[in-house]
Amino acid sequence: MLKKILHHGSDNGCGDFCCTKIENFSVTLGELKVFENVNLHIHCGELTAIIGANGAGKSTFLRAILGEIPHSGKLSFVDAKGKKTKKPVIGYVPQQLLFDKSAPMSVLDLFAAAFTEFPVWFYTKNSVRERAKAALKRAQAEHLINRRLGALSGGELQRALLSLALEPLPNLLLLDEPVSGVDFEGRELFYETVTKLRETEDIAIILVSHDLEMLSKYADKVALLNRGLKIVGSPEEVFASGEFKKVFGKSEV
Repeated sequence: MLKKILHHGSDNGCGDFCCTKIENFSVTLGELKVFENVNLHIHCGELTAIIGANGAGKSTFLRAILGEIPHSGKLSFVDAKGKKTKKPVIGYVPQQLLFDKSAPMSVLDLFAAAFTEFPVWFYTKNSVRERAKAALKRAQAEHLINRRLGALSGGELQRALLSLALEPLPNLLLLDEPVSGVDFEGRELFYETVTKLRETEDIAIILVSHDLEMLSKYADKVALLNRGLKIVGSPEEVFASGEFKKVFGKSEV
């Protein structure tokens, strides 16, 4: 289950992946039309932020991409020439991980549970430890490997989950309000880590967030979702738009 939550797609990756094309994407749950006719292209090496009011369908949008929620419309993955590729590896970091904080489970145990079929209390192979250390290093979290999961701060836990979502290295990374409730220093470190990843590893990233100040600094593109896609553009363009003012009651961050 943990592997399913944090990673989707083939473990082999997709080296020619270039762009996620979302066309006429719609989700209806019962009688409720969550959003409809969303069209968006997510390019490699680009951080696209999804913003909107509570209940606008932002988390549902990510879960639809993952295939966890039925949707209509078209989701395709293409290479630099516009040709379709197989589904790429998708990493996913949820807003929170529900677990017993009093349990004697370490960060290494979390990785071992995702990487192997053996009960983690038996033993952990050196190969699993080295794989976990390499993944944690990508998120500047290698020092957390032996820490108890329940003793981590909010920011440390999210960096551990980010590290797990990066093994194997995904082509598309989905982040669902990953630092909600984390202090400023922790948020800054998380965003700096994600920025370095997209630049050095050419990862396409979709980030759901309410942290408009951080998005103005780190996002390449912002998409405003409110029962549909209202506007897409640079942070400056979106935050100065009339659509932004309608949703947030102000014309700029």
